[in-house]
Amino acid sequence: MEHLFNSSLGLKLSPEQIVRELIRFMQEDAKRNYKIIIGSDSEKNGNGTVDFVTAIVIHRVGNGGRYFWRRIVQEKRFHTLRDRILEEVLMSIDVAKELLETTKQFEMPKYDFEIHVDVGENGATRTMIQELVGMVRAMNFEAKTKPDSYAASKVADRHV
Repeated sequence: MEHLFNSSLGLKLSPEQIVRELIRFMQEDAKRNYKIIIGSDSEKNGNGTVDFVTAIVIHRVGNGGRYFWRRIVQEKRFHTLRDRILEEVLMSIDVAKELLETTKQFEMPKYDFEIHVDVGENGATRTMIQELVGMVRAMNFEAKTKPDSYAASKVADRHV
C-alpha cells in the first residue's frame, strides 16, 4: 500500500494507523461479529487515464461500520473492460496482503475477511466471475460478487 488511505474525517492514514483504527472500532463493541473487507472499483477518465479506488471496510455485522479509501490514477491504457477489472482485483489482493501482514504486529480481535469483486451475473462482467473468484480464492481469501460485493460496488464506487 504505497499510498495512504483517506478516513471519513479527511485524515491520511498508513496501514499501521488503519489497523489501530480497526482494532479500536472492534473493541468498542466486542460482543459483535466483524468483517474486514477489501474492494476496488475503477472509472475511465476523458483524458485516457483510469481512476482506481480501493476501500478497506470494517463492518460491525448488523450495526454499521467504517471505511478507508485511496485513489490511484493510472496513465496505463486499459484496452478492455476485462483488463481494468483484473487490475481492480489485483489491487484488492495487494492491499489485503499488506493489511494482513500489518495485523501480525497487533493482537487482533476475531473477524472474518473478504475481498469484494465488482462483477455479477448481469452485465458485461458475468463471463469473468469464475476467473476472478478463482484468483481471489487462490490467494486464500473469501470472494464475494454482486449483489454481495458492496465494498467494491457501493463504497469504492462512491469515490471514483
